[in-house]
Amino acid sequence: MSTKLYVGNLSFQTTDQDLREAFSAAGEVTDVAIISDKLTGRSRGFGFVTMSTPEAAQAAVSQFHGKDFDGRNLTVNEARPRENFGNDAPRGGGGGRKFGNDRDRGGDRRERRY
Repeated sequence: MSTKLYVGNLSFQTTDQDLREAFSAAGEVTDVAIISDKLTGRSRGFGFVTMSTPEAAQAAVSQFHGKDFDGRNLTVNEARPRENFGNDAPRGGGGGRKFGNDRDRGGDRRERRY
């Protein structure tokens, strides 16, 4: 059974191949994904590495957590399941419509000196 690891504090220049090569020292790597920003395509500084066995995953955590990689100290731990962001997730309330002018709500919020 494979185990997915969260890898944080990555350098923005780190590639999937860099992670695959490094984590292969701890065991067989089945998947690597560095998360990138949807708009810019730039790395968000974290990713996931899937190791083939729980033993290989534990070896990778021991070997890489807190260690320097591309000039940054990595955070490596077992990934938690993704939280549900679907239709049944709780949502925040709306603010509602505000009536009146700016003076009713405190103006433009700048300090006034009279």
